[in-house]
Amino acid sequence: MASFARYVRFAACVWTLFFIVLVVPASAQQPSRVDPNASAVTEQKLFQEQDRIHGRVSIPDQRSGVLEQPAGRDWRHFRDVTLRWIGGIAILGMLAILSIFYLARGMVRIQSGRSGRTIVRFSAFERFVHWMTATCFIILAISGLNITFGRPLLLPLIGFAAFSEWSQWAKYAHNYLSFPFTIGVILIFLMWIAGNIPNKVDVEWLKRGGGMVGHDHPPAYRFNAGQKAVYWIVVVGGGAVAATGYQLMFPFYLTGIEGMQLAHVVHAVVSVLFVAVMLAHIYIGTIGMEGAFEAMGEGTVDLNWAREHHSLWLDEQNARTGVNETHRRPSATPAE
Repeated sequence: MASFARYVRFAACVWTLFFIVLVVPASAQQPSRVDPNASAVTEQKLFQEQDRIHGRVSIPDQRSGVLEQPAGRDWRHFRDVTLRWIGGIAILGMLAILSIFYLARGMVRIQSGRSGRTIVRFSAFERFVHWMTATCFIILAISGLNITFGRPLLLPLIGFAAFSEWSQWAKYAHNYLSFPFTIGVILIFLMWIAGNIPNKVDVEWLKRGGGMVGHDHPPAYRFNAGQKAVYWIVVVGGGAVAATGYQLMFPFYLTGIEGMQLAHVVHAVVSVLFVAVMLAHIYIGTIGMEGAFEAMGEGTVDLNWAREHHSLWLDEQNARTGVNETHRRPSATPAE
């Protein structure tokens, strides 16, 4: 009886060992009946269920965790394709127009010749603000255009190492010079707002071509209609690029990724159009008109230049100082 009990215990141990060694691993290796692709989600399905794909970030602002969203593709196409077309057409087109105009019209001369006497047009402070803002603008324009056109145009010419070094310094300059540029735009707005309110004289100035067509010299106050247009482009355009630029410099403080993409679109489009307009402004102030550069270069202009281009302003200055300039200036050469 004792031997039978030992036999039963031995048989139970053998079957138990057999079950553990063979049956359990075999059952564990049986393939699952669940479809392995059931939990996989395509990108298109994700976009149908939600408008973005979020990741996990350790910083408090969870808006920076957006990894992908459909509008990003449109923004990337704008940055890589559309913006380059807009910038190229605007800037190269303006250069072509100015070149053709110069060849056809040449420099606008002081028709009555120089009188040899000058009048103060801009104070030292006004010229300082102008040149500070202009210098910052030129560097900002060059460094900004590098972001859009540097890789396809400059990189093949100077190589990766030089382009990387140049782009890094251009980025620093673009970021830090934005602050004095913004201060300059604010000061320009405050300094010259009184003289840049449109009036009826501007309408007549525009009808007569502003003196750029033929030899006509329509009357104008301190700032003519063309200069007023430049003023408001600087104030409004400069304010727009400054506001959107700071939004890009300090991301996720005011808006999410969509707002930053919109800010970049506005910043880029306004900037390239701003550059195109300033090319015309630089042309008029240098090789386009005799005596114009002296206004900002030295602060004074020839009396005959003032009489031809800003006669109403000159009359105001003479009335303020009690000088009757009409009896002292040389007679003007009649227009042909």
